[in-house]
Amino acid sequence: MATPNYGYEKRQRELEKKRKKEDKARAKADRKAGLLPDGEGQGPEEADGAAHGGDGADAGSAGEGGDGGGDGGD
Repeated sequence: MATPNYGYEKRQRELEKKRKKEDKARAKADRKAGLLPDGEGQGPEEADGAAHGGDGADAGSAGEGGDGGGDGGD
């Protein structure tokens, strides 16, 4: 039986935390800039966007995947 790769698992958790933190900061900056009214950033509109087609989900996945790979080299 193969042994678990704890270092890999830890890195994946760290990257997920980093993505969530960046998303929160981006949403906060958008609200501050007046692009989205308060409370709409986490509302049902995002859920609808993900459910209506792969456009939003695909674009987000590609961006996050690219960001995570670039950060690994630092």
